[in-house]
Amino acid sequence: MKQIVQNKTVNFQSLTKSVGKFNLKNKICLIPEMNRIGSYLLAATFRGFGINARVMDTYKGLELGNEYTSGKECYPCQITTGDILYFIKKEKEKLGGRFNPGDYVYFMPEADGPCRFGMYNKYQRIVLDSIDGLDKLKIASLSTQDGYSLDGIIGRAQVKDLRKASYFSVVVADILDRLLWKIRPYEKVPGTTDRFIEKSMHIMGSAFEVLGPVKKFDMIIDKIEEIIEQGKTIIDTDIPSKPLIGIVGEIYLRSHVHANQDLIRTLESYGAEVVNASIAEWVNYTSYGNLRAAVTGLKMNLRQLRPGQVKKYLKKMISFKGDLFYQEYRQKQVYKRVTSVIDLAEDHKVANLEKILTQKDLLTFDIGTEACLSIPGVLKYIQDGFNGVVNVYPFTCMPSTITSAIVKPLMNKVGIPYLDTPYDESLQPGREAALRTFMYQAQNHFKRYGRKNIRNRSRV
Repeated sequence: MKQIVQNKTVNFQSLTKSVGKFNLKNKICLIPEMNRIGSYLLAATFRGFGINARVMDTYKGLELGNEYTSGKECYPCQITTGDILYFIKKEKEKLGGRFNPGDYVYFMPEADGPCRFGMYNKYQRIVLDSIDGLDKLKIASLSTQDGYSLDGIIGRAQVKDLRKASYFSVVVADILDRLLWKIRPYEKVPGTTDRFIEKSMHIMGSAFEVLGPVKKFDMIIDKIEEIIEQGKTIIDTDIPSKPLIGIVGEIYLRSHVHANQDLIRTLESYGAEVVNASIAEWVNYTSYGNLRAAVTGLKMNLRQLRPGQVKKYLKKMISFKGDLFYQEYRQKQVYKRVTSVIDLAEDHKVANLEKILTQKDLLTFDIGTEACLSIPGVLKYIQDGFNGVVNVYPFTCMPSTITSAIVKPLMNKVGIPYLDTPYDESLQPGREAALRTFMYQAQNHFKRYGRKNIRNRSRV
């Protein structure tokens, strides 16, 4: 690990003054690539609202990320640290003396709760402050604590419209990903689907840049329907159905193809059709969690007869309930349209996932973290007739380790293949053998049961 603070004292005030919500107008907003399509559509949406947003190259600066981290951080921290340092390095080479760190704002959201993700932007703030001149480069951070509110990053009059368009871009990105995974295992000509989805991503990016700010979402849905109709022509209908594999886990690792060593493509090469948990599901979960917390606070203060606090939590409850209602309404609207054209897996409703956890007495949403989505998500995959499940996460990730500990016995009970795939930057010699063995088991499960609802055979 590089000595970050060389004869310098860490300026802890910088962790609040230079990390937070900053107006992005007249700045270059640097967006890390987590999910390629999602990051691209989000950047396009931002540009439509006058924000100069750019998606940074990813995984090219991993050596720099390793140089400025110790290995105790989770893998996404190393990757994203490398991404911003690599961007700065290349930008300096390109602009020379014209490079001004104050022109840029690095976009790194956070999450609360027992997860190291909440500390990425703080640690990266210390790293940037240790490099001459980079203390002027601010870090824009949205938090799960307020449901990733966009207040402060743009003029107040545009906040609600930007939030709606941004969320919609996330949903559409999920659909393009699911279209990719639906078509690619059955494509007539290898490579056609990848090229088609790449082209479609740029088409939808242009659509969001133009139509997002004026909220012409129906026209955006029309375009995605046209894309789906074109995509269906790529499918070879003579190829028989394949085992259906579900993916859960930590949101960055399961979404970032370099970090997970292109896991979905690897599973497809061994005969799978794959469905990954979505990004929108996490956004819905944060709104749902904040609504739960507001309801709890309201009830507690009602019992204690504290009118001021009652008013405060009632206002929060109404706000988060409105956010969740809009998100689920918009998501349902889009999926209803696209599933009438092609059979795509729809998102899980977060309230239903909590109901599963409560009924099985497996975990509580009070704990938080992505385990609250992954555990019931696995059970929902089982109920929906999937032939295997993979849990993807950074090495030493606590929430995913909890998921594994709870889910493994349940999967053994119903006889459905399950695999944990923790990742760091190393290439584990047994990984390929583990994936091949897993897919052999999934193939056998598929031959025996097809894609039958588990309720018809046994109980979890």
